[in-house]
Amino acid sequence: MRHRMDHSKLGRSGAHRKAMLANLTASLFVNGSVHTTLTRAKELRRTAEKIITRARGGSLQDRRIIISRMNHKEAVNKLFDEIAPKYVGRPGGYTRIVKTGFRKGDASPMAVIELVE
Repeated sequence: MRHRMDHSKLGRSGAHRKAMLANLTASLFVNGSVHTTLTRAKELRRTAEKIITRARGGSLQDRRIIISRMNHKEAVNKLFDEIAPKYVGRPGGYTRIVKTGFRKGDASPMAVIELVE
């Protein structure tokens, strides 16, 4: 039974999964979009949207919490300076997932996750 299962383990240990999602989130904020598998994109959406919502507050405590979750100085600065002010009036839904077909090697469904304008 899959009762109360709200996220995917992505075939990794907890620390590896947390680090991978932090790196993907930093790449999303720095580059604006990330090309990855569909399952990873769906998990990344959860992480990124929670971080953007936290950054909308803009306080020092919010910045410290985000740095503890995603230790990437360039991404954090861009998040607070450019990305979060853009979404102040938006009540959520900061990312978009676009399916791009299947990977040639193992036929995994691929997707691009990007920040909404």
